[in-house]
Amino acid sequence: MPASPAPALLLDTASLYYRSYFALPETLVAPDGTPVNAVRGVLDTVAAMVSARGSSRVVACWDDDWRPQWRVDLIPSYKTHRVADDASTLAVDAGEVLEDVPDTLSPQVDLLREILPALGVPVVGAPEAEADDVIADLSAELPGPVDIASGDRDLVQLVDDRVTLLFTGGSSASRGGKPWVTIDPASAAERFGVASTQYADLAILRGDPSDGLPGARGIGDKTAQALVMAYGDLHAILAAAQDASTGKPMTPAVRQRLLDAHEHLLDAERVVRLSPRPGRSALSWEMPPSLDDGMALAETWGVQAPARRLVAALQAVAE
Repeated sequence: MPASPAPALLLDTASLYYRSYFALPETLVAPDGTPVNAVRGVLDTVAAMVSARGSSRVVACWDDDWRPQWRVDLIPSYKTHRVADDASTLAVDAGEVLEDVPDTLSPQVDLLREILPALGVPVVGAPEAEADDVIADLSAELPGPVDIASGDRDLVQLVDDRVTLLFTGGSSASRGGKPWVTIDPASAAERFGVASTQYADLAILRGDPSDGLPGARGIGDKTAQALVMAYGDLHAILAAAQDASTGKPMTPAVRQRLLDAHEHLLDAERVVRLSPRPGRSALSWEMPPSLDDGMALAETWGVQAPARRLVAALQAVAE
């Protein structure tokens, strides 16, 4: 029986560096005293994933725009709470307000952007796109199985027979000590009560406070799950709400809530549902001619040990 092809690994890079930044102490510093806890955490997490999954290719998917204007135009509250109120703490780039980033994390983000390609992990972003959009594009484009590394539940919607989520959110450590839980279609259905491909419908209905998405007022997890299970998807649910003869779970109160939120839910669908766009995320597999620059950079910043572990993991898979 032929061996299963090795999966590609797509990193939701911001999710990983935020997790590492808050999980590891700032006492992990470079020779000049600069904290490098997020960098160390990302490099070690990716090395562990490559070793555990035998990843054939690794791509760091990047938020070129963490809060695209087209999403804000549809849902003005989208990620509003993540924009700092104090102007002195805002990061500003080309006149646009960026997500509030802790002062000791910002330099580490820049270092990751530089060191990952130098160690053989290309960084891919796209104009007016979040890393989630890039992941949707590449997961559809790449042949063979795909792993997605993220703590963002929105990416559950991409899970299918070919795509697996290595979920790092919350207290996700598995029994084997890995800082992620593997979510496939079966475990997604067990965990969320709907098929992975229906997860976006569930999220649209109930909303997501972490992203500033209100959902339909008065519809929580259980009602949203019951509606998705009964009707299949958002459009079928909204169609059923137009029919006064339908019964449970389409009670009169639920029907009215859906009718009141009809236009909002359609806008939210365009924000939440990840739709691949051919050509939006250009993927280049140009590897660095030498790892010398990457390792020199790692030594400068005192992260040579995790850098060596990542390179060793990538080389072991390539052999």
